[in-house]
Amino acid sequence: MDPTELDRRLEIRLRTRSGNGSWSSRPIWIVVVAGEPYIRSAFGTRSAWYRRVRAMGRADIEVGDETLQVRLEPVDDETLNERISDAYFAKYSPSWPGPTETLIGKEASATTMRLTPGPTLGS
Repeated sequence: MDPTELDRRLEIRLRTRSGNGSWSSRPIWIVVVAGEPYIRSAFGTRSAWYRRVRAMGRADIEVGDETLQVRLEPVDDETLNERISDAYFAKYSPSWPGPTETLIGKEASATTMRLTPGPTLGS
């Protein structure tokens, strides 16, 4: 998982399994701070994908034509969360100011998660 490549992307696709075993996929904005990739739920804890990720601790991401398993770790460091908000603002506000304001708000900020490599697919 190349942080530089993730940082160049405006979106990745996050794939999670629902309760019935089917896959759900959605575009997610991603930022990289100090070489680590982070995502947030724009709708806070109300988002179904966020609740599934919190329960499972893992998901798949699609970056281009590559699918990677990732672990998602909650971030509860206020200083780091401020840096992540700054990164979201710098990357997305020029093109999408309204949605960016939502994503850097308190509710979304509380859902910040760090992506780390998960097990190799198929293992």
